[in-house]
Amino acid sequence: MSDRASRARQLAAAAIGNLVEWFDWYAYSVLAIYFADQFFPSSSGSGVVSLLGALAVFAVGFFMRPLGGLLVGALADRHGRKMALTFTMSLMGGGSLLIALAPTYAQIGVFAPALLLLARLVQGLSTGGEFASASAFLVESAPPDRRGLFSSFFHVSANIGNLAALGLTALLATVLTEETMRSWGWRVPFLVGASAALVGLWIRRRAEETHIEAEEIRAGRARKPAMFEFVRHYPRQSLQVAGITVAPALIFYVWAVFLPTYAQLTVGYDEARSVTIAVISLVFFTALQPLFGMLSDRIGRKPMLLVFALGFTVGTVPLLNGITTSFVSLLFVQCVGLALLACYTSIAAAVMAELFPARVRGAGIGFPYAVVVAAFGGTGPYVATWLHGMGKTGLFAWYIAGCALVSLATYMTLRETHRAPLPA
Repeated sequence: MSDRASRARQLAAAAIGNLVEWFDWYAYSVLAIYFADQFFPSSSGSGVVSLLGALAVFAVGFFMRPLGGLLVGALADRHGRKMALTFTMSLMGGGSLLIALAPTYAQIGVFAPALLLLARLVQGLSTGGEFASASAFLVESAPPDRRGLFSSFFHVSANIGNLAALGLTALLATVLTEETMRSWGWRVPFLVGASAALVGLWIRRRAEETHIEAEEIRAGRARKPAMFEFVRHYPRQSLQVAGITVAPALIFYVWAVFLPTYAQLTVGYDEARSVTIAVISLVFFTALQPLFGMLSDRIGRKPMLLVFALGFTVGTVPLLNGITTSFVSLLFVQCVGLALLACYTSIAAAVMAELFPARVRGAGIGFPYAVVVAAFGGTGPYVATWLHGMGKTGLFAWYIAGCALVSLATYMTLRETHRAPLPA
């Protein structure tokens, strides 16, 4: 097989598997409104109580991600990226199948929400490990002068997975009646996700291993890395991963997911138009990933990170304050924010992978990254809603700007790595 064909297969193994991962993960949040009352019946007669129960289970999945980052990252370091990637794919597909086939509360009582919780715990473990193992795999598969480009495919595939989940749900909601969607229609995307996971597994099993020391470790000819070896031997890099992630973890979930809801809360923006804007801006965001990844291979990672952090440090307050009920207004704010965010997302895998040697690269990326995402990304929408309820909505923009300043300070400590070889 030619070198070009081999690299294309490596990209497909990471990207298609990651697409399925994020399709399955995002499908839950899109479909929760349809299945919530089947697992969390409300005695109050209000659907809000049921939805809150379903969303609480969604939030629990976030807090499994640090454990997934640590355990699957360690698995990738000890047994190879390929094994870790097939493991995360199996977990995500199994979680989706469990949700698709889960009996309702009316059928088995409290065991129904327990099964739903178990499925989300498994999927949270998978998502936490996916970033670590896929990031290491993508960057190690890339030619030395294309690591930024290869890195960008993580978010290309993740965004396409999100769009696919949203598109399939919209199609089903159009074709099926409201009653049918609530009865069984919501199960279809989870069945599709579980089936797609089998395709992802087949593709990933055909990939080439990129962690050359893994075979030596498995055979006992090399010492396997300890669970927290990355902290003991590379404390500075571990802290840098945390600082690198603070602002983007928060900003990604605000700009890519929550901004339409924020506009509805603050200026009463029309819900139907906000969904259209979300789809347009997500397509725009996806298209920027490979372009910015290639740009970082030419000019370096650090300038891209500085543009991202400086942009949000000084621009968050005027951008969020500039949202009005105009279609163009929200579209402009969302696209400008996502363009700045793409300066980070397109190269995140490369930036972190270039900090650690292969021996601890998976766990070194996975654990600190997942901890920060759970702490800042998972709580961002709740902080915004809480401040709005307290009558202090304007403070949320300053909160984002403060987080951007923390990451900016971290980026200033990084050395440029785009032309350097990966650490041995």
